[in-house]
Amino acid sequence: MNIAKDRIGGLIFLALSIAYGYSITLIPIYPGDEYEVFTAKTLPTALSVLGALLSFCLLVASRNEEKSQLPNLDWIIAIKLVLLMVFYGAVLEILGFIIATSLFLFCGYWLLGERRKLILLLCSFPLVIFFWFVLTQLLDIYLAPGALIQSIIGN
Repeated sequence: MNIAKDRIGGLIFLALSIAYGYSITLIPIYPGDEYEVFTAKTLPTALSVLGALLSFCLLVASRNEEKSQLPNLDWIIAIKLVLLMVFYGAVLEILGFIIATSLFLFCGYWLLGERRKLILLLCSFPLVIFFWFVLTQLLDIYLAPGALIQSIIGN
């Protein structure tokens, strides 16, 4: 059974979108939220549906190659990125959103082959500061500064 490379990616993305959509059922809806236009389930539902639609379009539009081989993937970098994500999840509460996410992006870009220090810095820190500003100042979402920062400040 030969499957085109595009179809393998589409199937994986479709499976992840469906699993993500199923996990939305675990998000609690608080009393009174059922009448709101935007709830905790709104954005995840939209992302799940959009992901499923895009992956379905990829499946339909992909070429049917006679002799398709799995692409030569660099599994070492993939494993390093997964380990970086696990590390990010572990240090997020300690370092806080700004520091942990900036380091995550910096290291991720470096793992993917970017070595120019200016690009690494400009693509990591300003982007995180922008998202922090949008989340905390515009959307009024509380992001804890992290245990390290709180111990330095003394709160």
